[in-house]
Amino acid sequence: MKKRTAAITAVGAYVPEFVLTNKILETMVDTNDEWITSRTGIKERRILKDPDKGTSFLAIKAAEDLIEKANIDPAEIDLVIMATATPDLPVAATGVYVATQIGAVNAFAYDLQAACSSFLYGMSTAAAYIESGRYKKVLVIGADKMSSIIDYTDRTTCIIFGDGAGAALFEPNEEGLGLQDEILKSDGQGREFLKISAGGSILPATAQTVADKQHFVHQDGKTVFKFAVSNMADVSAKIMERNNLTNEDVDWLVPHQANRRIIDATSNRMGLEESKVLMNIQRYGNTTSATLPLLLSDFEKQLKKGDNLIFASFGGGFTWGSVYLKWAYNS
Repeated sequence: MKKRTAAITAVGAYVPEFVLTNKILETMVDTNDEWITSRTGIKERRILKDPDKGTSFLAIKAAEDLIEKANIDPAEIDLVIMATATPDLPVAATGVYVATQIGAVNAFAYDLQAACSSFLYGMSTAAAYIESGRYKKVLVIGADKMSSIIDYTDRTTCIIFGDGAGAALFEPNEEGLGLQDEILKSDGQGREFLKISAGGSILPATAQTVADKQHFVHQDGKTVFKFAVSNMADVSAKIMERNNLTNEDVDWLVPHQANRRIIDATSNRMGLEESKVLMNIQRYGNTTSATLPLLLSDFEKQLKKGDNLIFASFGGGFTWGSVYLKWAYNS
Protein backbone atom coordinates (compact mmCIF):
# COMPACT_ATOMS: atom_id res chain seq x y z
CA MET A 1 0.00 0.00 0.00
CA LYS A 2 1.34 3.39 -1.00
CA LYS A 3 1.95 5.99 1.66
CA ARG A 4 -0.88 8.48 2.09
CA THR A 5 0.22 12.11 1.88
CA ALA A 6 -1.69 15.38 2.18
CA ALA A 7 -1.87 17.34 -1.05
CA ILE A 8 -3.25 20.78 -1.83
CA THR A 9 -6.03 20.24 -4.37
CA ALA A 10 -7.55 23.74 -4.59
CA VAL A 11 -6.83 27.33 -3.56
CA GLY A 12 -8.82 30.54 -3.23
CA ALA A 13 -8.22 34.12 -2.18
CA TYR A 14 -9.73 37.50 -1.42
CA VAL A 15 -8.37 40.99 -0.89
CA PRO A 16 -10.42 44.13 -0.13
CA GLU A 17 -11.01 46.73 -2.82
CA PHE A 18 -9.42 49.75 -1.12
CA VAL A 19 -5.78 50.24 -2.07
CA LEU A 20 -3.58 52.07 0.45
CA THR A 21 -0.61 53.26 -1.58
CA ASN A 22 2.70 54.61 -0.35
CA LYS A 23 1.64 58.00 -1.72
CA ILE A 24 -1.43 58.00 0.51
CA LEU A 25 0.69 56.99 3.51
CA GLU A 26 2.90 60.03 2.85
CA THR A 27 -0.10 62.18 3.77
CA MET A 28 -0.74 60.24 6.98
CA VAL A 29 2.68 59.75 8.56
CA ASP A 30 6.27 60.99 8.16
CA THR A 31 7.48 58.65 5.40
CA ASN A 32 7.82 58.51 1.61
CA ASP A 33 7.50 56.07 -1.25
CA GLU A 34 11.24 55.72 -1.89
CA TRP A 35 11.98 54.96 1.78
CA ILE A 36 9.22 52.35 2.07
CA THR A 37 10.03 50.66 -1.24
CA SER A 38 13.79 50.49 -0.66
CA ARG A 39 13.45 48.99 2.81
CA THR A 40 10.46 46.69 2.39
CA GLY A 41 9.61 46.27 -1.30
CA ILE A 42 6.02 47.33 -0.59
CA LYS A 43 4.22 49.74 -2.95
CA GLU A 44 0.63 49.27 -1.76
CA ARG A 45 -1.58 47.20 0.51
CA ARG A 46 -5.32 46.39 0.68
CA ILE A 47 -7.48 47.63 3.55
CA LEU A 48 -10.95 46.46 4.64
CA LYS A 49 -12.54 49.84 5.27
CA ASP A 50 -15.97 48.70 6.52
CA PRO A 51 -15.80 48.96 10.35
CA ASP A 52 -18.58 46.39 10.70
CA LYS A 53 -16.62 43.66 8.90
CA GLY A 54 -13.85 41.62 10.49
CA THR A 55 -11.44 38.84 9.61
CA SER A 56 -14.32 36.39 9.11
CA PHE A 57 -15.55 38.44 6.14
CA LEU A 58 -12.19 38.06 4.41
CA ALA A 59 -11.99 34.34 5.27
CA ILE A 60 -15.49 33.60 4.01
CA LYS A 61 -14.78 35.34 0.70
CA ALA A 62 -11.54 33.36 0.20
CA ALA A 63 -13.25 30.07 1.07
CA GLU A 64 -16.16 30.80 -1.27
CA ASP A 65 -13.66 31.56 -4.06
CA LEU A 66 -12.04 28.15 -3.53
CA ILE A 67 -15.37 26.33 -3.34
CA GLU A 68 -16.61 27.94 -6.56
CA LYS A 69 -13.39 27.35 -8.50
CA ALA A 70 -13.02 23.73 -7.37
CA ASN A 71 -16.76 23.05 -7.66
CA ILE A 72 -16.88 21.20 -4.34
CA ASP A 73 -19.77 20.66 -1.95
CA PRO A 74 -18.88 22.45 1.31
CA ALA A 75 -20.85 19.81 3.21
CA GLU A 76 -18.04 17.37 2.32
CA ILE A 77 -15.43 19.39 4.23
CA ASP A 78 -14.44 17.58 7.43
CA LEU A 79 -12.46 20.29 9.19
CA VAL A 80 -11.81 24.04 8.88
CA ILE A 81 -8.58 25.38 10.39
CA MET A 82 -8.70 29.15 10.73
CA ALA A 83 -5.15 30.55 10.80
CA THR A 84 -5.34 34.13 12.10
CA ALA A 85 -3.80 36.64 14.47
CA THR A 86 -6.86 38.91 14.34
CA PRO A 87 -9.94 36.86 15.31
CA ASP A 88 -13.33 38.57 15.20
CA LEU A 89 -13.83 38.09 18.94
CA PRO A 90 -11.58 37.13 21.87
CA VAL A 91 -13.41 33.92 22.81
CA ALA A 92 -15.85 32.66 20.15
CA ALA A 93 -13.62 31.04 17.52
CA THR A 94 -13.72 32.81 14.17
CA GLY A 95 -13.22 29.53 12.29
CA VAL A 96 -16.44 28.12 13.71
CA TYR A 97 -18.44 31.05 12.36
CA VAL A 98 -16.67 30.88 8.99
CA ALA A 99 -17.39 27.15 8.62
CA THR A 100 -21.09 27.73 9.28
CA GLN A 101 -21.30 30.65 6.87
CA ILE A 102 -19.70 28.76 3.97
CA GLY A 103 -21.99 25.77 4.44
CA ALA A 104 -19.40 23.39 5.93
CA VAL A 105 -22.17 21.97 8.08
CA ASN A 106 -20.43 18.66 8.75
CA ALA A 107 -17.07 20.14 9.67
CA PHE A 108 -15.65 21.01 13.04
CA ALA A 109 -13.51 24.12 13.16
CA TYR A 110 -11.08 26.05 15.31
CA ASP A 111 -8.59 28.93 15.25
CA LEU A 112 -4.82 28.50 15.09
CA GLN A 113 -2.63 31.42 16.16
CA ALA A 114 1.12 31.49 15.52
CA ALA A 115 1.39 35.06 14.19
CA CYS A 116 2.82 35.14 10.66
CA SER A 117 3.56 31.40 10.81
CA SER A 118 -0.09 30.51 11.43
CA PHE A 119 -0.81 29.21 7.93
CA LEU A 120 2.44 27.22 7.82
CA TYR A 121 1.56 25.57 11.14
CA GLY A 122 -1.95 25.01 9.78
CA MET A 123 -0.49 23.14 6.80
CA SER A 124 1.31 20.81 9.18
CA THR A 125 -1.84 20.23 11.23
CA ALA A 126 -3.95 19.54 8.14
CA ALA A 127 -1.35 17.09 6.84
CA ALA A 128 -1.31 15.17 10.13
CA TYR A 129 -5.10 14.78 10.06
CA ILE A 130 -5.06 13.64 6.43
CA GLU A 131 -2.13 11.23 6.83
CA SER A 132 -3.80 9.61 9.84
CA GLY A 133 -6.76 8.67 7.64
CA ARG A 134 -9.17 10.34 10.02
CA TYR A 135 -10.32 13.08 7.65
CA LYS A 136 -10.33 13.49 3.87
CA LYS A 137 -11.04 17.17 3.26
CA VAL A 138 -9.35 19.78 5.45
CA LEU A 139 -9.72 23.45 4.59
CA VAL A 140 -6.98 25.75 5.89
CA ILE A 141 -7.76 29.47 5.71
CA GLY A 142 -5.22 32.19 6.43
CA ALA A 143 -6.85 35.56 7.01
CA ASP A 144 -6.07 38.75 8.88
CA LYS A 145 -7.55 42.21 9.17
CA MET A 146 -4.27 43.75 10.24
CA SER A 147 -5.64 47.27 9.85
CA SER A 148 -7.69 46.61 13.00
CA ILE A 149 -4.54 46.40 15.16
CA ILE A 150 -2.29 48.94 13.43
CA ASP A 151 -1.58 52.47 14.68
CA TYR A 152 -1.52 54.64 11.56
CA THR A 153 0.61 57.23 13.34
CA ASP A 154 3.38 54.64 13.89
CA ARG A 155 5.48 54.63 10.74
CA THR A 156 7.44 51.55 11.82
CA THR A 157 4.35 49.33 11.50
CA CYS A 158 1.70 51.08 9.40
CA ILE A 159 3.80 50.87 6.23
CA ILE A 160 4.14 47.09 6.47
CA PHE A 161 0.75 45.48 7.00
CA GLY A 162 -2.34 44.93 4.88
CA ASP A 163 -5.59 42.94 4.97
CA GLY A 164 -6.33 39.78 3.01
CA ALA A 165 -7.21 36.09 3.00
CA GLY A 166 -6.29 32.89 1.24
CA ALA A 167 -7.48 29.29 1.48
CA ALA A 168 -6.14 25.86 0.57
CA LEU A 169 -7.92 22.50 0.51
CA PHE A 170 -5.93 19.45 1.63
CA GLU A 171 -6.90 15.95 0.50
CA PRO A 172 -5.30 12.47 0.54
CA ASN A 173 -2.81 11.62 -2.21
CA GLU A 174 -1.18 8.29 -3.06
CA GLU A 175 0.98 9.47 -5.97
CA GLY A 176 3.79 10.71 -3.75
CA LEU A 177 2.63 14.33 -4.07
CA GLY A 178 1.68 16.79 -1.33
CA LEU A 179 3.51 17.54 1.91
CA GLN A 180 6.87 15.76 2.08
CA ASP A 181 8.68 17.24 5.06
CA GLU A 182 8.57 20.08 7.56
CA ILE A 183 10.79 21.89 10.03
CA LEU A 184 8.80 23.97 12.50
CA LYS A 185 10.41 26.05 15.24
CA SER A 186 9.48 28.44 18.06
CA ASP A 187 11.25 30.45 20.73
CA GLY A 188 9.33 32.20 23.50
CA GLN A 189 12.22 34.56 24.20
CA GLY A 190 11.07 36.52 21.17
CA ARG A 191 7.64 37.55 22.39
CA GLU A 192 8.86 40.87 23.79
CA PHE A 193 10.00 42.07 20.36
CA LEU A 194 6.73 41.76 18.40
CA LYS A 195 3.48 41.93 20.32
CA ILE A 196 0.29 43.65 21.40
CA SER A 197 0.78 44.51 25.08
CA ALA A 198 -2.84 44.83 26.26
CA GLY A 199 -6.10 42.99 25.79
CA GLY A 200 -4.91 39.61 27.07
CA SER A 201 -5.03 38.03 30.51
CA ILE A 202 -1.85 39.77 31.70
CA LEU A 203 -3.11 43.27 30.94
CA PRO A 204 -6.89 43.37 30.32
CA ALA A 205 -8.38 46.30 28.45
CA THR A 206 -8.94 49.49 30.43
CA ALA A 207 -9.49 53.12 29.49
CA GLN A 208 -5.82 53.67 30.23
CA THR A 209 -4.55 50.86 27.97
CA VAL A 210 -6.63 52.28 25.13
CA ALA A 211 -5.36 55.81 25.75
CA ASP A 212 -1.79 54.49 25.80
CA LYS A 213 -2.29 52.72 22.45
CA GLN A 214 -1.39 49.36 23.95
CA HIS A 215 -3.84 47.48 21.76
CA PHE A 216 -1.80 48.09 18.61
CA VAL A 217 1.08 46.02 17.27
CA HIS A 218 4.51 47.16 18.41
CA GLN A 219 7.78 45.72 17.24
CA ASP A 220 11.50 46.11 17.70
CA GLY A 221 12.15 46.24 13.99
CA LYS A 222 15.90 45.64 14.01
CA THR A 223 15.71 42.63 16.31
CA VAL A 224 12.80 41.06 14.42
CA PHE A 225 14.54 41.62 11.09
CA LYS A 226 17.78 40.04 12.34
CA PHE A 227 16.03 36.92 13.66
CA ALA A 228 13.79 36.60 10.59
CA VAL A 229 16.68 36.79 8.12
CA SER A 230 18.77 34.16 9.87
CA ASN A 231 16.02 31.76 10.92
CA MET A 232 13.95 31.73 7.71
CA ALA A 233 17.09 31.17 5.66
CA ASP A 234 18.41 28.48 8.04
CA VAL A 235 15.31 26.25 7.99
CA SER A 236 14.85 26.65 4.23
CA ALA A 237 18.44 25.57 3.57
CA LYS A 238 18.15 22.75 6.11
CA ILE A 239 14.99 21.28 4.59
CA MET A 240 16.70 21.22 1.19
CA GLU A 241 19.72 19.45 2.65
CA ARG A 242 17.58 16.94 4.56
CA ASN A 243 15.70 15.99 1.39
CA ASN A 244 18.78 16.01 -0.89
CA LEU A 245 17.41 18.88 -2.94
CA THR A 246 19.70 21.12 -4.97
CA ASN A 247 18.77 24.58 -6.16
CA GLU A 248 17.98 22.96 -9.51
CA ASP A 249 15.48 20.61 -7.85
CA VAL A 250 13.51 23.43 -6.20
CA ASP A 251 10.95 24.86 -8.60
CA TRP A 252 9.48 27.54 -6.36
CA LEU A 253 10.18 29.30 -3.08
CA VAL A 254 6.91 30.34 -1.38
CA PRO A 255 8.13 32.78 1.28
CA HIS A 256 6.23 34.78 3.86
CA GLN A 257 5.81 38.32 2.51
CA ALA A 258 7.14 40.43 5.38
CA ASN A 259 10.05 42.25 3.80
CA ARG A 260 11.73 42.03 0.39
CA ARG A 261 15.18 41.93 2.00
CA ILE A 262 14.24 38.92 4.16
CA ILE A 263 12.92 37.11 1.09
CA ASP A 264 16.11 37.90 -0.85
CA ALA A 265 18.30 36.65 2.01
CA THR A 266 16.37 33.38 2.11
CA SER A 267 16.51 32.77 -1.64
CA ASN A 268 20.21 33.65 -1.75
CA ARG A 269 20.95 31.16 1.03
CA MET A 270 19.10 28.51 -1.00
CA GLY A 271 20.97 29.46 -4.16
CA LEU A 272 17.77 30.20 -6.07
CA GLU A 273 17.48 32.53 -9.02
CA GLU A 274 14.93 35.32 -8.70
CA SER A 275 12.58 33.75 -11.26
CA LYS A 276 11.89 30.89 -8.82
CA VAL A 277 10.81 33.17 -5.97
CA LEU A 278 7.09 33.87 -5.68
CA MET A 279 6.49 37.44 -4.58
CA ASN A 280 3.50 39.79 -4.34
CA ILE A 281 4.60 41.90 -1.37
CA GLN A 282 4.61 44.98 -3.58
CA ARG A 283 0.82 44.63 -4.02
CA TYR A 284 -0.39 43.48 -0.61
CA GLY A 285 2.30 44.17 2.00
CA ASN A 286 2.38 41.76 4.93
CA THR A 287 -1.04 40.15 5.34
CA THR A 288 0.31 37.95 8.17
CA SER A 289 -1.55 34.60 8.05
CA ALA A 290 -2.68 35.22 4.46
CA THR A 291 0.66 35.73 2.68
CA LEU A 292 1.36 32.09 1.75
CA PRO A 293 -2.11 31.15 0.40
CA LEU A 294 -2.32 34.49 -1.43
CA LEU A 295 0.90 33.57 -3.23
CA LEU A 296 -0.53 30.17 -4.19
CA SER A 297 -3.66 31.81 -5.56
CA ASP A 298 -1.83 34.54 -7.47
CA PHE A 299 0.64 32.13 -9.07
CA GLU A 300 -1.61 29.05 -9.32
CA LYS A 301 -1.47 28.93 -13.11
CA GLN A 302 2.33 28.77 -13.06
CA LEU A 303 2.44 25.81 -10.67
CA LYS A 304 2.65 22.42 -12.36
CA LYS A 305 1.93 18.94 -11.08
CA GLY A 306 5.07 17.52 -9.48
CA ASP A 307 6.73 20.90 -8.86
CA ASN A 308 8.86 21.09 -5.72
CA LEU A 309 7.76 23.98 -3.47
CA ILE A 310 9.60 25.19 -0.39
CA PHE A 311 7.45 27.27 1.99
CA ALA A 312 9.13 29.49 4.57
CA SER A 313 7.76 31.77 7.25
CA PHE A 314 8.69 33.76 10.35
CA GLY A 315 6.38 35.36 12.90
CA GLY A 316 5.99 36.88 16.33
CA GLY A 317 6.50 34.72 19.37
CA PHE A 318 8.96 33.89 17.75
CA THR A 319 7.61 31.22 15.38
CA TRP A 320 9.15 30.06 12.12
CA GLY A 321 9.58 27.10 9.83
CA SER A 322 9.77 25.57 6.40
CA VAL A 323 7.64 23.01 4.55
CA TYR A 324 8.58 20.95 1.49
CA LEU A 325 5.56 20.15 -0.68
CA LYS A 326 5.08 18.61 -4.13
CA TRP A 327 2.35 20.36 -6.09
CA ALA A 328 -0.51 18.01 -7.00
CA TYR A 329 -2.37 19.49 -9.97
CA ASN A 330 -2.30 21.60 -13.13
CA SER A 331 -4.80 24.45 -13.08
